[in-house]
Amino acid sequence: MIQNSANTKVITITDGEFRTLAAHIEENYGIHLKEEKRTLVMGRLHKVLEEMGFKNFTQYYKYILQDRGGAATLTLIDKITTNHTYFMREADHFDFFREQVLPFWIKTLKEKDLRIWCAASSTGEESYTLAMIIDEVVKQKDATWDTKILATDISSQVLEIAKQGIYSYDKIKALQLKWKINYFKKYNNENYKIIDKIKNEVIYRRFNLMEHSFPFKKKFHIIFCRNVMIYFDIKTKDILIEKFYNSLEYGGYLFIGHSEWINLEKTGFKHIRPAVYRKEK
Repeated sequence: MIQNSANTKVITITDGEFRTLAAHIEENYGIHLKEEKRTLVMGRLHKVLEEMGFKNFTQYYKYILQDRGGAATLTLIDKITTNHTYFMREADHFDFFREQVLPFWIKTLKEKDLRIWCAASSTGEESYTLAMIIDEVVKQKDATWDTKILATDISSQVLEIAKQGIYSYDKIKALQLKWKINYFKKYNNENYKIIDKIKNEVIYRRFNLMEHSFPFKKKFHIIFCRNVMIYFDIKTKDILIEKFYNSLEYGGYLFIGHSEWINLEKTGFKHIRPAVYRKEK
């Protein structure tokens, strides 16, 4: 054990324990934990080990493997995943979505069934932003469109925050004034809540992108998966990109993070603009 500045004993993780736990996390959840993340792992999990009465990470790992109900696994995922997002993150994506992507599909889809997947929705800012744009561009002009957004994440903790749709003023202050007026209502002295009209347009579900196959009955027209693949190794990322490709309709768009890239030699995607790709063959 080591002792931190608050005189709290932190259970240390050995080289072997870290390699074993990191391998388990990468195999099951795709997250590649480099050696420099060892301190982060100890810091985020030490309270869990302490509360459960484990003396070392070996005992904790065995507990994870024996978990039948899933609670231990959910806790592990919530602790080791990083969920940093905010409204209008990488705003040029939302501009392109509004000005180019939506008009194309509005013109193309005669059945008025637009299918969008936010594949790493975190605390909901991305999916609610898309829903607000869709309301302005599509729903206010023709309410018969089905534009519900599927928003998934591996962390049940962030999904609960997203479902509540409650954000501090600091979180929403960057939004345009008419959005703040039309799509939020005062919740208490410090927080604002997404109105039900927008909230009901998003379906939140827990989903692991490392599933061998995606269970969706219909293909999507648009997929957002931004700033997630930076945690994956090249092989895992290439497999995921292929699954996204197969989950899109022809003409469908994939949005990824600006710090991420796709190897075009290994996929049928065409590069459209920074961090935007399209299934064209």
